[in-house]
Order: sequence, then C-alpha cells, then structure tokens
Amino acid sequence: MGNETPSDYSCFKVEVEAGVAHLKLIRAESFNSMTRSFWRELPAIVNDLDQRGGVRAIVISSTGKHFSAGMDLSVFADEGITGGEPVDRHVAAEAFRHKVKGLQETFSCLERARMPVIMAIQGGCIGGAVDFATACDIRYATSDAYFVIQEINIGMTADVGTFPRLCKLIPEGWVKELAYTGRKLPAQKALELGLVNAVFDSHEAVVAHALETAREIASKTPLAVTGSKVIINYARDHSVADTLDYLAVWQSGMLAGPHMAEAFAAKASKREPVYPDLAPIKAGI
Repeated sequence: MGNETPSDYSCFKVEVEAGVAHLKLIRAESFNSMTRSFWRELPAIVNDLDQRGGVRAIVISSTGKHFSAGMDLSVFADEGITGGEPVDRHVAAEAFRHKVKGLQETFSCLERARMPVIMAIQGGCIGGAVDFATACDIRYATSDAYFVIQEINIGMTADVGTFPRLCKLIPEGWVKELAYTGRKLPAQKALELGLVNAVFDSHEAVVAHALETAREIASKTPLAVTGSKVIINYARDHSVADTLDYLAVWQSGMLAGPHMAEAFAAKASKREPVYPDLAPIKAGI
C-alpha cells in the first residue's frame, strides 16, 4: 500500500495514502452544493478507487461551514424541471425516470464499493447530502451538524436514496417526521437514533477520527473486510435464513487460511500483519 498521486476535480480533492483514499468536497464558497459536475465526478472517482484493488477504505469530508447544501438549483433548471411543457409528457416522463436512476447510481456506487466508506460531516447535511450520507458505511459528525430532508421544503419527494436507506438506519416514525416537516435533525439526536456513530467538538476532530478509523480498517485483511461489507448489506435486505445460506456459500469460496495464519503469526511475533490487497478489476472483457 504505497502513496498515490492526488487527482484534481472541480468538486473534489482526492488523495490516497497507505491504502486510505480521502475525498474532500472543495466548493465551500457555494456550500458544496451538488452541481452537474458533482454527479459525474463522484461515481467516476469511487469506481476508479474500487477497481484499483489497493484502496482499503474511503473517507469523505468537506470544507467550509456546511458539509453540503444538497442539489444545486442549476441542475433543476438544466433538466427543465421547473418550467416548460414537454412535447409528449408521457415520453418525457419515461426519459426522466432514467435520469433519476442515474442520480441514484451516484450514491449506490458507495454502497457497492468493495471497501468501507466513512463520512465526516460538519454543519448542514441538506437534501441530496442526506442521500449521500445514508449510502456510506459509517458516519461521524460535529456537534453543530444537522440533517434536513430538504425536498419537502421545495415541493418534491426525496428520490435519490434517502428513504430506502434511512428507513434501515433510524426508526420509521422519525423518518416520517423529518420527511413530512423538513425539520432539522441535530447531531446529538442523530447520535441517539444511530444515524451517526460519534459526535465531535470540531471539524478537525471529526475528520481526524474518520481517517484514524479508516487506517485501522486498512490494517485488517481486505478480503475479510469486503466480505463483511457484502454480508452486512445482504443481511439488511434479506431474511436471516437467506443470509446464512449466502454466508455459507461466500465462506466456502473465500475463507482464506493463509490470511488467518498471517494474523496469528503477526500476533505471536508482536508485529503488524501483512495482507494482500484485493485484486484490481479490469474494465471490459
């Protein structure tokens, strides 16, 4: 796990070091609103990191007062959502369904990535940023952070992932209250409900903890970590019996005796274990 050259994007700064990728939103002057570039760049970055094989954890953080103000209004205007009459509204509706599915994929790639994704949240996590957060594996927040299902306040239903995921993270009654009213969910209450794992006093502290957790994950065998993520996500969406059966199939192919032997040997020798990275995934045939 070596250092990698950072890549520059219009919405993100990306750095990879010792198996940990750090994605930082960099449009603080616009409260990191989600422009069209954001929706293109995030899945491109995540899919690239996922395919490399050497990245063992991802941390997503932000800059400025707020984590993200959600969807940039220019995206609505560009798609003709706020005005204009299509020639055939039924045909247009079918095409729009595919646009929504494309937006959903921007965050679904985080859930599908082979490595855990950790988010460090400060200030407002609003609208589309809630969709973003719920697709991550672990969330930490600052004491001034808050979550808002903003869509109800602008006359629409949240459609990029908040509801199917948030209903699995916090009690349904809270999801409904937040969805129907557009109220803020403060960090401390989010902690009580289990939406975030911990709350910190400062932005620096929450990012530092997220990176520390990522480095700890990176020290474990990547095969067991990705296996854990696959099974946990599978269990969320399936019955106990189905999950046990799938887990038995998974272990029959991927239970790694040499990795276990390395763990035992490293512990006996009081040294850090050395595990192989996941194999790179090559696009195409």
